[in-house]
Amino acid sequence: MKLLRSAFALAAATCLALSAAALPAVAADPKPPAPKKLFTISDPRIKESSGLAKSQKYEDLYWTVNDSSDSARVFGVDTDGDVKVVLKFKAEVRDVEAIAVDREGTIYIADIGDNTKSRDTIEIYTIPEPSSLENAENVRYHRYDFEYPDGPHDAETLLVQPETNEIFIVTKSSKGGAIYSTPGRPSREGTNKLTKVAAAPAGTFTDGTFLPDGQRAVLRTYVDVATVAWGDDKPTLVARGPVPLTQGESVAVGEADNTVLVGSEGSNSAVYQVQVPAKKATASPPPASSAPPKGSNNNDAGAGAADKNHNLRWIIIGAALFALVVTVLTFPPGRRERLDRMAENARLTGQSPTPNRRRHSA
Repeated sequence: MKLLRSAFALAAATCLALSAAALPAVAADPKPPAPKKLFTISDPRIKESSGLAKSQKYEDLYWTVNDSSDSARVFGVDTDGDVKVVLKFKAEVRDVEAIAVDREGTIYIADIGDNTKSRDTIEIYTIPEPSSLENAENVRYHRYDFEYPDGPHDAETLLVQPETNEIFIVTKSSKGGAIYSTPGRPSREGTNKLTKVAAAPAGTFTDGTFLPDGQRAVLRTYVDVATVAWGDDKPTLVARGPVPLTQGESVAVGEADNTVLVGSEGSNSAVYQVQVPAKKATASPPPASSAPPKGSNNNDAGAGAADKNHNLRWIIIGAALFALVVTVLTFPPGRRERLDRMAENARLTGQSPTPNRRRHSA
C-alpha cells in the first residue's frame, strides 16, 4: 500500500505541475538599478551643457553643446568627461538648445530656443561626424529654416527618428507643450512649415532622444524622464521615472540596453546612467465585470474559456494514465502473481481470496 500511495502522490504532483504549466505566467517587476554616475564634464569651455547625443562613429563618445550665448561649436566628450574634439562652423546662432545624431553620423544642432517667443523662424544645422577626432575651425554645414503653424514657441527638445531621420521638436511650456514634425525632406531654400503632431505629455521638457528601436522616445524635464511610445498613432506616455539631478538639461542613449544618460547644466556637471522607465507589470487579473477588449465579443471569450477547460481536461486524463502506469511498474511482481493465483483458487473452490496472515501470540 505504501508503494501504491507513493505512486498516486507522484501522479497528483505531476497533475498539479502540468496544471500550473498551463496557467499564464505573471511577469516579474524587478526594482530598476540605481542611477550610476559615469563622468563629470569639467572642461571650463562647457559651462551650460544643454544637450547630449551619442556618437555613431566613435565608441564612448558623446556630443554636447552649450546653451545660449555661445558660438557655433560642438564638443566631443568621452566617458571620462574629457573633451576629445571641438568642431566649429561659421554660422550666426542665437540660442542653441539641443543636439542629435542619426545613424549615418550626421550631427543635428538645434537653434530653437526662444524665451521671449519672438522669433519668426528657428534653425537646425547639420554637420558630419569627422573622419578623425581632430579639432576643426571651419566645418562645412547645412542650414534649415522652420516656422511654427501657430506662432513662435520656446523649445529645447530635438528628436531624430533613427529609421527615417524624420525630425521632431517638442516645445517647452509650463502650461503644456506640443510635438511638431518637420517635412519629410526639408529644403535649404526658403522656410519649411512645421506640422503639429500632438500635445506633449505634461511637463516642461528640456531635451529628448529616440531609443535605438525607433518605437520609443525618452523626454527629459528638470526633475524626471518620461518614456513615450512612438507608433503609427500619436505619441503616448508609457511611464515616468525620477533622476538624481536638478535643473536637468540633457538626455542621450545610454551605453547599456534600455538606459539613458542624463546631465545638468553648470560647471562640473555630472552625467548619470539611469534605467528607461517602463510600465510596471501587474499580477491582478481584470475584474470579471470588465468589458471585453475592443474588437472582441462574448462568443470569443466563451470560446477561449472552453479551450482552456478542454486543455485542463486532457491534462487531468494524462495525469491519471501516468498514475496507472506508475502503479503497474512499481507494484511488486511476486505479490501481483500471488494475488492472481489466490483469485483463481477462490473461483474454483468458492472460498474467499483472503491472503493468509501470520498469527501473533498473545
